[in-house]
Amino acid sequence: MLTFPPSMWVANIFYEHVHRLIASTVGGLTIIMVVWVWVGEPRRWLRRFAVVALGVVIAQGILGGVTVLYFLPAAVSMAHAGLAEVFFCMTVAIALFVSRSWNALSSSPVDDARLRQLTTATTLAIYCQILVGATMRHSGAGLAIPDFPLMFGGLWPDHFNAGIGVHFVHRVGALVIAGMTLGTAVYVWRWHKSRRELVSPALVVLVFIVIQITLGGATVLSGRQPIVNSLHVVGGALVLTTSLVLTLRSWQIRLAECVSSRDR
Repeated sequence: MLTFPPSMWVANIFYEHVHRLIASTVGGLTIIMVVWVWVGEPRRWLRRFAVVALGVVIAQGILGGVTVLYFLPAAVSMAHAGLAEVFFCMTVAIALFVSRSWNALSSSPVDDARLRQLTTATTLAIYCQILVGATMRHSGAGLAIPDFPLMFGGLWPDHFNAGIGVHFVHRVGALVIAGMTLGTAVYVWRWHKSRRELVSPALVVLVFIVIQITLGGATVLSGRQPIVNSLHVVGGALVLTTSLVLTLRSWQIRLAECVSSRDR
């Protein structure tokens, strides 16, 4: 792969080969990260978590290979997309766990059970929405409903099939998640507005939601123009990981208690 001649990087081969090179780079960086964590990180649970992240990226590479060898089967492609989000979330979590702000707040984390419920439910819902989006994309249902914001000229599809059903669920899911993130942000602002580590991601995820819905509409209206469609995928990952940061912040006190009890 690394000796593939640049003269043959043409048309769709260019995108496929660059994707493989980037994947190889990510794998190499993950190995470096794991070694670095094991050498410089005293927290045993975090060292193990980094190793798990390495295992996930290896599995992701295997899924990518299977996707190619079996000519893009929808189920494998969807698993490939879903596992990529898991790995991205794990790397974001590691970055958060080793950050100065996480360690600085270790002595005074927020303890709010309702907030933990809200943030966890929201993050899980966002991940499910991404999986529905991957199903829609890899099953060819991205334009099953060809207009936006209406659906076949109305507020409800006038007929259904498998593709329209998946597309419809994805649109409804976007509205549900928008409501959940707004509700979470309002709760944070009402009860924890002095906690910047909560307010900042809560507001940022709202901005990302607005951008993401806009990109979703633009994807349909542009006929799934590749750049717009790709930005929509990126937007979903940003929404997910920002919500994850807020979720981990809300769980910081419980994570600390869990680690302390296991160390005793």
